[in-house]
Amino acid sequence: MAQKSDIEWTDATWNPVTGCTKVGPGCDNCYAERFAERWRGIPGHPYEQGFDLKLWPPRLRQPALWKKPRMIFVNSMSDLFHKEIDRAYIDQVFDAMEDADWHVYQVLTKRSSLMRNYIRKRYDGGPVPRHIWLGVSVEDSAHISRIEHLKQINSEARFISFEPLLGAIGEVDLRGIAWAIVGGESGPRARAMEEGWARQLREICARDDVAFFFKQWGGPRPKSGGRLLDGEEWNGFPWQIVPKPILDQLSA
Repeated sequence: MAQKSDIEWTDATWNPVTGCTKVGPGCDNCYAERFAERWRGIPGHPYEQGFDLKLWPPRLRQPALWKKPRMIFVNSMSDLFHKEIDRAYIDQVFDAMEDADWHVYQVLTKRSSLMRNYIRKRYDGGPVPRHIWLGVSVEDSAHISRIEHLKQINSEARFISFEPLLGAIGEVDLRGIAWAIVGGESGPRARAMEEGWARQLREICARDDVAFFFKQWGGPRPKSGGRLLDGEEWNGFPWQIVPKPILDQLSA
């Protein structure tokens, strides 16, 4: 079954794929890799293979078995658009999300062009179902092309995770993005995030009408630096894009 999540911006995680490979500096101190590699070689453990890529077809039915609506982070321990994942398997993941449409699914990738190309083919240029949210991770200004790829997807539910934020993003147009999550890196080799980088993104979000969520400063542990930016918590959430039937059930 999918697991209850400690991640502040979701309710649960669902991992029909585990394992990944690095594609940029945001991956250098990957929390998922660090966790998975602790169990490498332990017979019978779900991470016996460490952080090597693995598909889990038996998990495809899990969302349908979970009857209460949830915000579900898809592949918290992988990237659904990894180049070694066959399109037919990605189809099965999307089939599962479409079938169990009483949940909201949050799909996050660093492989933004592959996601864009897949979505265009699957929906033939039409809109993505509103309960499937598509997002990209952007760690610094060198990777803002991922935002442009995201904007080329026909969806109201686009979001960006600026975590770990490793440098100033600079002037960027976030119009058409529903939600931005900002956070510093955590773990034993965490790189520091500067206040100015987070403030700039907060100002851009206010200008471009994007819900702004400040997740953490980071440090040795996720909660080491707390969640206050300029003395406040910033818990922006794009409630306007949650489909009404799901919103009604989540609010009940």
